[in-house]
Amino acid sequence: MGEKTMPITGGCLCGAVRYEAGEPPHRVEYCHCRMCQKNTGSAFAVSAAIRADSFRITSGEPKFYKSSEILERGFCANCGSGLMARYFDPDHPYVWVAVGTLDHPEDTPPTQHFGIESQVPWLTIDDDLPRARSEDDPDFIAAQTAAEHDQD
Repeated sequence: MGEKTMPITGGCLCGAVRYEAGEPPHRVEYCHCRMCQKNTGSAFAVSAAIRADSFRITSGEPKFYKSSEILERGFCANCGSGLMARYFDPDHPYVWVAVGTLDHPEDTPPTQHFGIESQVPWLTIDDDLPRARSEDDPDFIAAQTAAEHDQD
């Protein structure tokens, strides 16, 4: 990843919700899963995994909605910008921030493709980044397992 200026900052389109992180993302990925496609209205999302203990809202307050049994998504109630996703599992170490909401998204290039089982067939990926299916990701599996145990 490129050289990062600390803290990393970002926010929504209208500026009502702002955030910062005191350390660089753990990983950045193109996500092709159906949830991200529907959430963004696009063929994929680009998100950065930022340690939850390094992330904080600095102004405003995002609204959250439960988008699945394992995570919720935060957005600005004023302009509708999608900002983040976070797992319900309290032990999950990351908040997933929409890279497009970063003040300097050019400093945060993707490092992998995720959810490729749902990649749209008309999208050609010609980079050499690693690719993973949702069911092969340990973080995804751990969050899904925790959600299943909570339902028991």
